[in-house]
Amino acid sequence: MLTSREVSCDFCANGCTNPAVVFCCSCRKFLCKTGHDCHRYVPQLLDHSMVQLDKEFASLLPTIIKPTEHYCSQPNHKQQVLDFYCKTCNCLICRHCIVTVHKDHSITELSIVAESHRDEMKVSLQLAQENKSALAGAIDANKKMMQQIETSKQIAESTILQLFRDLIAAMEERKKSLLLDLEMISLSKITSLSLQKEQFEKMQQDICQYTEATSHILQTHTDNEVVTLGELLPMELKATLKKVEKVSLTPNDRSYLTMSEQMDPDLLNKLLKLGDIVELSPAPHESKFTFDKVARVNTVYHIQVETMTSTGRHYPCGGLVMKAELRHRSQDGSSVLGEVEDHGDGTYTISITPQTAGPHQLIITMDDKHLQNSPCDLKVKGDYTTLCDVQQVISVNGKPLCVAVHEIGDIYVGSNNDRIYVYDHSGHLKNTIGSKGQFNCPFDIFIKKDMVYVADMWNHCIQKLTTRGELISKFGKKGSGQGEFNGPGGVLVDSKDRVIVSDSGNNRVQVLDPSGKWILTIDGSGGDHRFKSPRGLALDSQGNIYVAAFGSNTIKVFTPDGAYIKMYGGLNSPRGLAIDEDGYSLVSEGQGNRLSVFDPQGKKIHTVENLITPTGIALDCEHFSVYVSSLDSGNVSKYTYAS
Repeated sequence: MLTSREVSCDFCANGCTNPAVVFCCSCRKFLCKTGHDCHRYVPQLLDHSMVQLDKEFASLLPTIIKPTEHYCSQPNHKQQVLDFYCKTCNCLICRHCIVTVHKDHSITELSIVAESHRDEMKVSLQLAQENKSALAGAIDANKKMMQQIETSKQIAESTILQLFRDLIAAMEERKKSLLLDLEMISLSKITSLSLQKEQFEKMQQDICQYTEATSHILQTHTDNEVVTLGELLPMELKATLKKVEKVSLTPNDRSYLTMSEQMDPDLLNKLLKLGDIVELSPAPHESKFTFDKVARVNTVYHIQVETMTSTGRHYPCGGLVMKAELRHRSQDGSSVLGEVEDHGDGTYTISITPQTAGPHQLIITMDDKHLQNSPCDLKVKGDYTTLCDVQQVISVNGKPLCVAVHEIGDIYVGSNNDRIYVYDHSGHLKNTIGSKGQFNCPFDIFIKKDMVYVADMWNHCIQKLTTRGELISKFGKKGSGQGEFNGPGGVLVDSKDRVIVSDSGNNRVQVLDPSGKWILTIDGSGGDHRFKSPRGLALDSQGNIYVAAFGSNTIKVFTPDGAYIKMYGGLNSPRGLAIDEDGYSLVSEGQGNRLSVFDPQGKKIHTVENLITPTGIALDCEHFSVYVSSLDSGNVSKYTYAS
């Protein structure tokens, strides 16, 4: 740390060597106590900005502030004060330099530049002081939080130890009680059995005495004695046997001793899970939310939030201050606030309705602190129900048959004069594709990356070109066999580079490999009937194939393998077809002279009327635009929707 004893005053006259106590940012001088007092009492110096040398960042001053030469260093400009500043060279100059070395440079007075620098330094200084105070507060709060955590840990530890001391004491008391009961009951049982045993032993003794006496008499006594004793002894035996008959010869108590309840597994699990370490507040940086990356303007959008603790556990309580804001990434930064539903269990549902389309920033905070991954990007798409007025008209040479949009914004239009015209995003013609005889009615165009596929109707083939129009390959010929066509009216390429073709004259759709080799045929079976003159084609995000059945006034949907899924109608000669990544489909109705919009379930949600024989249709979702080619108007019209 820089101290006043390390720097001498360079403000006072007469070579003052007193230690500096402050640095004047306005004078660019180190001041001793006298110089500092002078600045505090002289009116002209009162507004100067001072830096105390014992502040933390004062140690940086020697490297930031270097001695400045006050006189010009040019050989012929000696003793010329540096009163000007050259903006071209970013250096101090004297008045002579203005007309010599720095002639024709951008020059300004030094005082003006210095004042500007002072203002900037004051702002920077104020910002630094504010941030320093904020950081000091954050450090102090951090220390206090650490102390609180340590204190709460000690309290929790004491609670845990006391809980288990109480449990152990209670279990010990219960153990003593159970052992005492066991002793008393067993003693009672044993006493009862002992008395019974004594009774059995007395009876046994009486019987033994009879048997011994009888055996002795039979062996040693005379007949006269046998007769006399033979009448007496049986009577005693009978008396003993009657006693035996009156008692049960089984033990009085045949029950064993055991615990009335063994250890219940559920109780054991509860004991093993007894208590839990609960964090009393959630951690915003660990709490997370789930959401779809894409929303639609004027449609309610839902976000699910789960609050977590700092250790990654679910926080089970509600009542937190949750806020959500959807901010447009534009210069005006318009934003919409979300509505929060608290489920009371640590989860929340946020509902928000975007008002504008385009790139947005989603900001979610809890107690004014950002959640994990907040802020994040959210794309808001436009609202097709606002399609209405034409925003741009491109006049085409001939009658436009189809339209396609390249990812860079270029617009490709197939014309009945057997040409393909390429326009930039503003509608200016960039290129014309097609030599004489190359195309015979380019009825549909599909662009994938830098490849252009053309359904060449009356040449009965598919042509593959570069975006500049150079022919790469073509396949197909007139016929009804596999890989043959009769007036192909639509073409597209799926994610597997399979080429899908509406074989209009043969009333079928064919799927081929990139070289034109046949893979499978979709005849339109399912729904009402088979295809009748299929035209426009489109794919949804799952790769399902949508077919505009021109002759049967329906849109039919099939799996990538050709299995029928569904159908929706209410159309009049559907010709062009486009689908966005959310499953919204737009259909141009040739005889209905309108554009219809369907939601992903096939429900019509919007129409644009009064078109003139619309043919092709193309989406430019990046610019919220829809292009429609109109055969009899000779134009391609650009429509926009709410953004």
